Amino acid sequence: MVVLATGCSSSSSSGGNNEGGDVPQEITYATITDVVGLSPILTNDSVSSSVIEQVYETLFTRNPETMEIEPLLAESYETPDDKTWIIKLKKDIKFHDGTDFNAEAVKYTFDKFMDPKTAAPRASLLEPVESVTVVDDYTIEIKTKYPYGPLLAALSHTNSAIVSPKADQAQDLMKEPVGTGPFKFVSWTPGDQVVIEKNEDYWQGAPKLEKATFKVVPEITTAISMLQTGKVQFIDAIPTEQLKRVESLKNVEVTKKEGTPVYYMGFNMKKEPMNNPEFRQAVAYALDREAYVNKLNGLGTKGNSVIGPKVFGYDESADGAGYKHDLEKAKELVKSNNFGDLELEILVANRDSYMLMAEIAQSQLKEAGLNVSIETMEWGTFLDTARDGKYDMTFLGWSNTTADGSELLYPNFHSDNIGSSNRVGYNNPEFDQLVNESRENVDQEVRVKKLQEANQMLVKDAPVIVMNHGVVTAALDKSVKGLELDPTGQWSLYKVYRE
Repeated sequence: MVVLATGCSSSSSSGGNNEGGDVPQEITYATITDVVGLSPILTNDSVSSSVIEQVYETLFTRNPETMEIEPLLAESYETPDDKTWIIKLKKDIKFHDGTDFNAEAVKYTFDKFMDPKTAAPRASLLEPVESVTVVDDYTIEIKTKYPYGPLLAALSHTNSAIVSPKADQAQDLMKEPVGTGPFKFVSWTPGDQVVIEKNEDYWQGAPKLEKATFKVVPEITTAISMLQTGKVQFIDAIPTEQLKRVESLKNVEVTKKEGTPVYYMGFNMKKEPMNNPEFRQAVAYALDREAYVNKLNGLGTKGNSVIGPKVFGYDESADGAGYKHDLEKAKELVKSNNFGDLELEILVANRDSYMLMAEIAQSQLKEAGLNVSIETMEWGTFLDTARDGKYDMTFLGWSNTTADGSELLYPNFHSDNIGSSNRVGYNNPEFDQLVNESRENVDQEVRVKKLQEANQMLVKDAPVIVMNHGVVTAALDKSVKGLELDPTGQWSLYKVYRE
């Protein structure tokens, strides 16, 4: 999804657990919007994921500190050839309904996820998988259509979490989820709240928190007031313009962490003059992205590389392949090509972060002699309009939930996806080939090399110009300790406690 999930982080102190005193082992998290649903198979939005993450588990997980992929429900894996993955599963794990987690449950989940009739919104995660076979009770074999390097990253994605087959056949998991995770579902009151409680029988040991409530608070200013008065203990994705207020609260600790999201200006590569490299260079030289990042109050980092520092495949040399702010060069290119005679439009979604980008870019482009207006649209309409190529320039983002460069470059810039997720219409066979090689290889060193080459090419061609890489945020009541943070913006309540 292009829907950007900015996330959260927290102090990583998980010290000893102090459950003494009068502090109840309960936490309330304020979310601006309600969950869409509670099935990992049928959702693909960050709000639903934040609950799903506590109730369900995946075969693999990404270590939030090292960004390395490690087994979770899986015990180990081997690849006897480059299209076969044999995955051993952990034993003695039960779903919340008391049924066994085993190879049958994994096969059931993945088969349903991949079935076109299911219409899973994130089905592309397992698109390269040809078959899932039960070898024995605790071993599965996954065969892929071609060598697929990012498979473990795909299997660590929230949407690849394993569901209870018995529960899925008996009830609607969108409303009553059943996983193997540290928390069990209690209730969902649409438009109001979701409540979860500790799973006493959790295979890694019961969590310290007794209960967590995900409370819908549509206005961020209200959520901040509730944080101040102690009605909620946790918010994330703090908007730039509210950061100073939150940081001034005496009972609150704010954490910022360099994250995986990337935000960029995109050109419609099917239209004049956007398909002219000199026009894109003129815009790149005109944009003072450092000045823009400075307005983000520390909630963004600058860089030319499309693959960010926290994403697999990053190499700092790509930052040098891009274009630095140079107003004179921009003016020169605009003048020599008569670009200033054209009336151009920036299409922008009516979200604060994108509006800020558009307003700053518009004034900087005017300084270079370009004549640019802004058109705003509601989020859903904007996504459709951008996909249909009905714009000149626009602003887009990608949350990089898998933190794998192939899963950034392939959906957004490979010609296979023009008309769907490749909203800029970039079409470069040489680039496509490098991306294919980065995906269709299980040797991670080869993958890194191909991603670096593809990234350099993209930065030089400039179908997009990176505005900033995201910084994920959280604000927690000082009584809350041990939140596990992730550069993707996801978090786990498993080790959280209050003191």
